[in-house]
Amino acid sequence: MLIDSHCHIDFFDFADKKRIVESANSLSVKYMLNACAARGSFEKIIDVVSNFDCVFGAIGQHPEEAEREGMVSKEDLLSFIGKSKKIIAIGETGLDYSSDGYNRDLQIKNLLNHIDVAGETGLPLIIHNRDSNDDMCEILTTEYNKKKFRAIIHCFTGDLKMANAMLDCGFYISASGIITFKNAGDLRNVFRDIPLNRLLVETDSPYLAPVPYRGKQNEPGFVVETAKMLAKIKSTTFDEISKITTQNFNDLFNLNLK
Repeated sequence: MLIDSHCHIDFFDFADKKRIVESANSLSVKYMLNACAARGSFEKIIDVVSNFDCVFGAIGQHPEEAEREGMVSKEDLLSFIGKSKKIIAIGETGLDYSSDGYNRDLQIKNLLNHIDVAGETGLPLIIHNRDSNDDMCEILTTEYNKKKFRAIIHCFTGDLKMANAMLDCGFYISASGIITFKNAGDLRNVFRDIPLNRLLVETDSPYLAPVPYRGKQNEPGFVVETAKMLAKIKSTTFDEISKITTQNFNDLFNLNLK
């Protein structure tokens, strides 16, 4: 059994949602965590987790969406987190400095709001990080040292220094389809040094389809290919990666999914 620890099922229409969930289940991807990107998607997340038993949800606001639609309040986050017991995480949130003219101050304020909510609720954070390694490490480490919280660094593409800093905080690190890409040798080397008991796998679908599906729309079922590559990187078996990443997901979210 595998668990896709980060996907965006809410991006699809209902017929596609049903198809991709059933397809994933047929490939032994038995559970999925639907991360949230925008305030405008909060209701969609609640709808998805209500309609699909195998899908859990997160509530949060991507840093770029905070700039587009205005920063979400802590009260709004807490309100929607409380609408379903299947909301088990906060995010995705974080920092993204990849676009010209990004608003660093607003993004940091938005991230800190989400960290506060994580502290208040005890739910893990889903962290998005792009071109912001230094700020991300400094903020997460500083805030963690003030008040402990749990987190996933989703779709990890950082270096070993960043990985070790996040591991020192007790965070989990998630491998996406990027580790299957031909030019991702350096990233594969980083994952070789990350302890097995801190790893998760994800698709970030509909983005970042792994080899051999590159160029196609990604789906939760394709996380199988990421797990196969992770098994090669770690010199172990696919079954062992499936078992360990499932246990890690259960440990992080205090679940007993089988």
